[in-house]
Amino acid sequence: MTSHLHLAASDGDVDGERLPITVVLADDHRMFRETLRRLLDVEQTVSVVDEASDLPSAIEYAHRRRPRVLVLDLDMPSGSTIEAIRQLRAQLPWTEIVVLTTEESALVAQQLLAAGAIAFVFKDRAETELLEAVHRAARGEEFISPGVAAGLEVLRRAADGGLLSPREVEILRLIALGYTSAEIAAKLHLSRRTVETHRARIFQKLELKTRAELVRFALDRRLIGA
Repeated sequence: MTSHLHLAASDGDVDGERLPITVVLADDHRMFRETLRRLLDVEQTVSVVDEASDLPSAIEYAHRRRPRVLVLDLDMPSGSTIEAIRQLRAQLPWTEIVVLTTEESALVAQQLLAAGAIAFVFKDRAETELLEAVHRAARGEEFISPGVAAGLEVLRRAADGGLLSPREVEILRLIALGYTSAEIAAKLHLSRRTVETHRARIFQKLELKTRAELVRFALDRRLIGA
């Protein structure tokens, strides 16, 4: 799991949170951004200090404002959000990153956390989850939307226990989504034979017989959305 910088509490801190928690909001949809701002501004412990509508602006405002928390849409235009997260974590270790997404994938959550994000919140659950995610992020604590947390735990156990490799989990997810071996090979820049070898090992390791069983396995562990 990605490590995060924890700073000592000072005057005005509550349980390690410096109040108010400064936030930069970054989402390319103005109305959704306004909704998030209203949601956060009702809390006296949170202060939204700037808003961005694209990735370059989000990076610029994060550097300029140095917020405690950056709330960042996964699908921002004009760049790679994952690369931006890596860059910001290296350059602004004080700023924690909360990612907003419509992607209900434990694999995506794992990739974002590995890049340096600390929280993963579904957009359609922002009203009930975002405030908690921001407060936890300000304390250097991880927050994962419950809908994907179980699947993320499976990925972590697989990596820790050696059940499936990260590549096998990636291929498992693509099989469950209906991709053929040829399509997976093209997508991951592998040979078809390599994909078929991984596929056979996945079924053997998980003691599965059919693709339907594999899909059920992936659904139960939130590796794919229902």
